[in-house]
Amino acid sequence: MAALQELAHYLDELLEVRRYEDYCPNGLQVEGRPQVRRMVGGVTACRALIEAAVAAHADAILVHHGYFWKGEDPRVVGLKAARLRLLLAEGVSLFAYHLPLDFHPEFGNNVQLARRLGLSVTGGLAPDGGPDKGLYGTLDPPLAPTAFARRLEEVLQRAPLW
Repeated sequence: MAALQELAHYLDELLEVRRYEDYCPNGLQVEGRPQVRRMVGGVTACRALIEAAVAAHADAILVHHGYFWKGEDPRVVGLKAARLRLLLAEGVSLFAYHLPLDFHPEFGNNVQLARRLGLSVTGGLAPDGGPDKGLYGTLDPPLAPTAFARRLEEVLQRAPLW
């Protein structure tokens, strides 16, 4: 069991949220119960995930795509209202980490995808001098584009777009 605020601080530090200017707030977005015994993870804070978390008796949800995006309608109506109402009524907290989960050097989506594809990461792309916004690497042995496309399809279970 962890105190909610301690968990929030731990995740913020681990994922280095201060390094990123993002399109949404990273970290604790919706505050629920003060103690967390069980957490559910998902990609997007959709109603189905919230309902699954409630059914699993989770105290918190950790997602890549949360709420309150820049440029979106800020009103809490419709689907947004229903999702927030469910979280609050059930006391379930919502943590969301967007760019920190894309670009983290150990846990990030980019580095995890590179590993699954068999790439050795040799550097990062930081065009603005800030944190890496992408990675590059090598394949050993090298693959022809069509062979790499087959690997993409095997790993991701979908055909790449050409």
